[in-house]
Amino acid sequence: MGTAQYDPGSLGRPAWNAGRKVGVKKPLKQRQIWAIRFFLDREGRMRDRALFDLAIDSKLRGCDLVKMKIGTLVTGREIRTRAMVTQQKTGRPVQFEITADARASLLAWLERRGGTIDDYAFPSRVDHSDHLSTRQYARLVDEWVTAIGLRKEEYGTHSLRRTKAAIIYKATGNLRAIQILLGHTKIENTVRYLGVDIEDALELAEKTEI
Repeated sequence: MGTAQYDPGSLGRPAWNAGRKVGVKKPLKQRQIWAIRFFLDREGRMRDRALFDLAIDSKLRGCDLVKMKIGTLVTGREIRTRAMVTQQKTGRPVQFEITADARASLLAWLERRGGTIDDYAFPSRVDHSDHLSTRQYARLVDEWVTAIGLRKEEYGTHSLRRTKAAIIYKATGNLRAIQILLGHTKIENTVRYLGVDIEDALELAEKTEI
């Protein structure tokens, strides 16, 4: 519950977002993706490399990513090339690809992690039967972007969700495809999420010869 605008008890109390940059977080660029991968490999952070790669490929919200179970990712002794989850926010299923780099890092991590298909792929270090928390995931993302010289105020977990979608959109201009990949119910949400503006639209139009 919030407080009334003129509630005396709230006077002088800083806002929850005081000093923080809020709003849409920037997607990563290709060179930044490789820089984070290099950092994680150099530091031997096998779990984090698998989590990062899966976050980029899956384009999932953090709450769905951290709850991923091993059985969603594997078939037999191999990592799936495609997987599906039901989104917590919308209740709708969404499919995603798992590319070769992500399959390799996931396989290495899951072989070390062990467990059964009913276990979480990224368990909590406090309670091994539970999953990594969204708060801890957010802290990890802060670490990763800071390690390659980016300002954590400008990036967050949604940066990873937006990254591949933004790259695909720039390459194709296909909003409907991005809507499907992100699991948005309305294309208007996709437009807002990608930050598509009139300049983008005009650039696409100028590249189209009739």
